[in-house]
Amino acid sequence: MSFGITKTIPASRGQEGIDCLYDGSRSEFEFHMAGSPSKLKVGDYVYTIFQDQLVGRCQITEFIGGATNPKSGRARTLIMVACPGERLKKPIPRKGHRGTRYYDGEDWPN
Repeated sequence: MSFGITKTIPASRGQEGIDCLYDGSRSEFEFHMAGSPSKLKVGDYVYTIFQDQLVGRCQITEFIGGATNPKSGRARTLIMVACPGERLKKPIPRKGHRGTRYYDGEDWPN
């Protein structure tokens, strides 16, 4: 199993919002997390959910602390991932959510 977090890509970003993580059009992407990630390390993964399906994962390359949420002013950490990530051939049903959830990668295929 490969440890990480799950992040939901909003439907408002459309199919392009998820495809850009896996199609080679980007070399990196920035996710954010409230506070600082106490359980994550470089090399773990951000697993992406889109339209209630686990679609793929991108490996974490760097954490950038000291950022603030532009709406609330609260501290957050930027999580940089390498792209393109690994996309599943067949997505796995997974309920989307707001925010960040830790995930042990239990149903990720070997």
